[in-house]
Amino acid sequence: MSTSILLAGVLFGAVGVGYVLYGRKQRAPLPLVSGVALMVIPYFLSNAVLLFVLGIALAVLPWVVRL
Repeated sequence: MSTSILLAGVLFGAVGVGYVLYGRKQRAPLPLVSGVALMVIPYFLSNAVLLFVLGIALAVLPWVVRL
């Protein structure tokens, strides 16, 4: 495990917790699912570039798609 993967996991995990809390409070499914995905993906990805790309895509998704 490299340092970049560890730091990205912490960063995206923190953003994911924020989305989960927001999604539960507002009863919004998209931020909730995006937050859970942001917290889970660092456990399954070992490629740093793929982790950054997927993490940024999941973090921006609730801002782009408004349901």
